[in-house]
Amino acid sequence: MRVLILEDDHWIADLLKQIVLSLRPSAEIVCLGSVAEALADWQQQPSDLVIVDWNLPDGEGTRLLKQVHQHNREVPLVMITGRTDRSSVVEVRALGVSAFISKPFRASHVAASLDELLPVAAAENHAPRAVSDEDFLTYLQRLPADELDMPLSKGIRDRLLQSFKGEQLSLRELAEDWRHDPALNARLLTVANSSAYNGAGRPCISPLEALQKLGAATSLNLAMAMALRQSSALDNPLLRRLAEGHLDACERLAETSIALARQCNLDPAPFHCAALLHRMGELGVLYLAQAWENRGHSLSEEPLLLALGQFSAPFAIAMKVRWQLPMALRELIGACYALPNISVKREVVLMRLAACEQDPTADSKDQARLRRLAGLA
Repeated sequence: MRVLILEDDHWIADLLKQIVLSLRPSAEIVCLGSVAEALADWQQQPSDLVIVDWNLPDGEGTRLLKQVHQHNREVPLVMITGRTDRSSVVEVRALGVSAFISKPFRASHVAASLDELLPVAAAENHAPRAVSDEDFLTYLQRLPADELDMPLSKGIRDRLLQSFKGEQLSLRELAEDWRHDPALNARLLTVANSSAYNGAGRPCISPLEALQKLGAATSLNLAMAMALRQSSALDNPLLRRLAEGHLDACERLAETSIALARQCNLDPAPFHCAALLHRMGELGVLYLAQAWENRGHSLSEEPLLLALGQFSAPFAIAMKVRWQLPMALRELIGACYALPNISVKREVVLMRLAACEQDPTADSKDQARLRRLAGLA
C-alpha cells in the first residue's frame, strides 16, 4: 500500500504520516512539498491514497487532484486546507474528493476519515524480519541528522494516545506535561522558532511562549505526531531505566536552577527549559537504540553504554543546530557542562553554578567563585 502526501508544512506532513502508519503500519508513505514533485511522483508510481494541501509554494494542490482523477477515479482523494467557504468545497467535490478536512484539525478526526478510505491492510507477515549485519555503533555513525530525536515519557505518551482515541486533552494539561518532558519541550520550541511560525520575530526561549505562539490545535497536533511514532516509547526495560536516570537528573537540575534564578530575580523559565534539555544527547541515543531494536536487532548493555559515551555529545550538538534552538538557550545548555572562555553572562554563570551544586565531585572553591560572579556571595 502506498500513500502520497502533498504538504509543504513539514510538521503537518509528519503528523499525517504518523496517523496513516498508526492505521496501516506496513504502508509506504511518500511526503512531498511541491506540486511539481507530486505530479512527477504520480506519473512514476501511482499511489493508493492521495492527501493534498490546497496552497503549495508552486501552485494549488488541485492540479494533482485533477491529474489523479483523470488517470484513476478509484483512488481516494483527501483535501486538507484552511479554506472552509462553500465555493471551495464545491470546487474540490467536482474533482472527486472523498474527504475535505479543514485546518486546524484534530488528529483523531483525521484518523477516522482516513481509516474508511485506506485500503484494507493485507495480512501481516510475522516471519522474522531480515536485518543487516551492521552493528549498532556503525549504524549511529552513518545516521543522518534528521533521524535524531528523543523519546516521550511513558505517562505523557499514554495520555496523548488516549486523546487520539477520542478522549479530550486540554491545552492546560498539555502545558503541564511539557514542563517535565524534554522531547516535547524541544519540539514545541523548534516549531515555534521556525520560519513558518516565527518569521523574523523574537525567539521563544520557553515552552509557555511557544505554546502561546502556536496555539492549542497546532501544539496538540505536534505532540500527537510524536506520540504516534513507534520509537517514541521505550519498550526495552534497560532503555527505560537509563532514560529515567537521565530524566531525574534533568528534574533535579531544573529545581536547582529555578531556585537560583529566583534569588537573582531572573525569569526561571529559560533555566528550567535548558535543564530539561541538557541530556538531549543521551536521550537521543536511547531513542535510536529503541528504533534499532524495533527493526529486529538485539542490543546488549555493553554496546549501549559505549554508544552513550561516544555519541551523546555530538548528537546533542547536531540536534541543537538542526532544531535551531535559540542561542540564549544553547548557551544555558552548554553551561551545564562548562563556562565559555570569553565574556560570560550572568545567566550562564548561574546555570553553571546550578550544575556544580548538583555534582558531588565539584570543587567547593569553584562554586564559591561562581556565586561571587553571579552576585550571590
